[in-house]
Amino acid sequence: MAEPPPAEPAGREVRDRLSLWDRRPLPAAPLSDRQTDSVLELKAAAENLPVPPELPIEDLCSLASQSLTVTLTAAVPESTEDVLLKGFAILGMEDERIETAQQFFSWFAQVQTQMDQDEGAKYRQMRDYLSGFQEQCDAILNDVNSALQHLESLQKQYLFVSTKTGTLHEACEQLLKEQSELVDLAENIQQKLSYFNELENINTKLNSPTLSVNSEGFIPMLAKLDDCIAYISSHPNFKDYPVYLIKFKQCLSKAMHLIKTYTVNTLQNLTSQLMKRDPSAVPNSDNAFTLFYVKFRAAAPKVRTLIEQVEQRSEKMPEYQQVLNEIHQCYLDQRELLLGPSIASTVTELTSQNNRDHCALVRSGCAFMVHVCQDEHQLYNEFFTKPTPKLDELLEKLCLSLYDVLRPMIIHVIHLETLSELCGILKNEMLEDHVQNNAEQLGAFAAGVKQMLEDVQERLVYRTHIYIQTDITGYKPAPGDLAYPDKLEMMEQIAQSLKEEQKKLPSEASFSDVRLEDPESCSLVKSGSAESLNPRHQTMISPADLHGMWYPTVRRTLVCLSKLYRCIDRAVFQGLSQEALSACIHSLLGAADSISKNKTQVDGQLFLIKHLLILREQIAPFHTDFTIKEISLDLKKTRDAAFKILNPKAVSRFFRLNSNNALIQFLLEGTPEIREHYIDSKKDVDRHLKSACEQFIQQQTKQFIEQLEEFMTKVAALKTMATQGGPTYSLSQQPWAQPAKINDLVSSTYKTIKTKLPSTLRSMSLYLSNKDTELILFKPVRNNIQQMFQKLHAVLKEEFSNEDLQIIACPSMEQVNLLLSMSK
Repeated sequence: MAEPPPAEPAGREVRDRLSLWDRRPLPAAPLSDRQTDSVLELKAAAENLPVPPELPIEDLCSLASQSLTVTLTAAVPESTEDVLLKGFAILGMEDERIETAQQFFSWFAQVQTQMDQDEGAKYRQMRDYLSGFQEQCDAILNDVNSALQHLESLQKQYLFVSTKTGTLHEACEQLLKEQSELVDLAENIQQKLSYFNELENINTKLNSPTLSVNSEGFIPMLAKLDDCIAYISSHPNFKDYPVYLIKFKQCLSKAMHLIKTYTVNTLQNLTSQLMKRDPSAVPNSDNAFTLFYVKFRAAAPKVRTLIEQVEQRSEKMPEYQQVLNEIHQCYLDQRELLLGPSIASTVTELTSQNNRDHCALVRSGCAFMVHVCQDEHQLYNEFFTKPTPKLDELLEKLCLSLYDVLRPMIIHVIHLETLSELCGILKNEMLEDHVQNNAEQLGAFAAGVKQMLEDVQERLVYRTHIYIQTDITGYKPAPGDLAYPDKLEMMEQIAQSLKEEQKKLPSEASFSDVRLEDPESCSLVKSGSAESLNPRHQTMISPADLHGMWYPTVRRTLVCLSKLYRCIDRAVFQGLSQEALSACIHSLLGAADSISKNKTQVDGQLFLIKHLLILREQIAPFHTDFTIKEISLDLKKTRDAAFKILNPKAVSRFFRLNSNNALIQFLLEGTPEIREHYIDSKKDVDRHLKSACEQFIQQQTKQFIEQLEEFMTKVAALKTMATQGGPTYSLSQQPWAQPAKINDLVSSTYKTIKTKLPSTLRSMSLYLSNKDTELILFKPVRNNIQQMFQKLHAVLKEEFSNEDLQIIACPSMEQVNLLLSMSK
């Protein structure tokens, strides 16, 4: 019983050591945060330990309330003895009794030990619990490691099996691929051999005596032959390429020979049948032409299928193109053999029927060739689907037969009317109407017509030059052509009598108008003029406006231009129009001079003005430029250089070897210059018209107020002398300026105006026949007279007295204006 006390120091030592575990700042066994939290949780769970049941009730009561935080759940024993017995039973001392202090201390030590054990029981239990978990985790970890080892073994086995399987698959795929390649190779070889194997079949068919180009198997065989040749030609690397290509080409030549033979024989048989026909069965050429086309159209379906096959393959192989060319040539030869004689005979027949009417001959001949060209194109389309230039060559050759007949006639035509009508037929009717509406079929005909039109235009230009030289430039006027104004007065009397008859017989008014017209008016209206020849709208046509009253060269010039305008090119027309207008103006100037000599100067001037107005009015509708460019050589520099080189001083410079050499200077300085200048016929007409009007105005002004002009000239001379420092003057003291003399002068002038003005106005009305034109032409004359009288009034008012003015008795401006008003 004396040994138990040392247990307390031992327990204290243990507790002291335990306290060193987490002593700060140097713990013996530092814990992590997670371990610290676990310890705190264990401590919190261990604080509420139950009171030992063996503790006496008295001790239980003496415990501080702070140490008893846990509510006792055990029932309080009924007596102290029961509690003590139970406590001793727990300690195994139920048979012992505490009688001494040593026993008590022993008991107390046991109790304390028991309490310590009870206090650490939970920790030990937890330790054991955790140890069990650790053992389980170790067991699980061992199982996991074992499973991983098994899985690793399985993976290795899987990889081994997978590798073996992949190798097997690759081997199988390679075998399948090789099998497919072998199958494709076998099929490819079989396909390639099929083209070569066809050679025997095609040879057998071509050598068969029963083969016909019209049989159903010929065209498929031809297509197969083309495929074989195309295939072999595209593979020149084959071993037997040359041999088989030659053999297939031979087969193609045989097939082409069969096609060509059949087609050529068909065409030649048709031609021979038509050539050997009974002449009595075809009474005229029209029936012959009809038979030519009907027979060929009936035979076209027999060969069209074969020809179409050849045309479809002509662009791929030259053999087909060669055969097609031969078939074209054979067809065209047969057509030429049939049509040549018939066309020649038809043209000859037309020539005999229209021997004197060239226009009808050209129109009928061209119409005939138009039908031939259209029919030939239609017949060609019955046989072929693709065009050929050889057809147009044949048609041009056939049209040439018409051209050869017409050209000798054209070059002998001398009348401009006929030539211009021929131009209209060829240009308007044939080229513009027929050819433009069917240019594809009439291309060959258009070439022949253009050549014929060029010949007609060339002949027309040549005859126009001669016409201008002979009938305009070389025109010799007859006395009646220059009988002005007699013929105008006569025509005015006729017109007046017709007008009186018209009033009496109003129903016949239209016939009287017709009688005044000239037959040549129709040709002038057709000249392309957009306006009528007489722009004034009057009930009656003035005699001066009648075409028959025009001067012949004017009428001929306008008729000539009207016929040329739509027949020749613009540039050629400009040159001819300039030549014709220049010749016409020259003839008018000559005629005006003759009329002035034979009659009066007024008649000559008004005649020129009237016809120049007609020319300007009639050439205005021609939408062309009457300007031509002329080129000339200016030899002035050449002449000057020649004079320099012929100078004796220049001889020494002939052989100088520098830029001062005389020969070199002559070549450089003596080059002639090319000069261009333009001639405008329309402006030439305007210039002559302006000049004629100015001469008329000056002449009439001089006729009326010549004396006044002389008087005013003297007055101006006196004023000039005075202003320049001469002696002063008095106009009334001059002998020629006496009031009586001025009165005679003014009276004479006034009388001249009064007597001669009506005749001037009468002549203007007779020639011009247009109030507006007369007013425009006479207005400058009237203005000159008025201005002269105004100047005279100013001088008289300045220089004379009222008594002198009464003696002079100069007419007032109102009187002068009243006198001149009769011109309005």
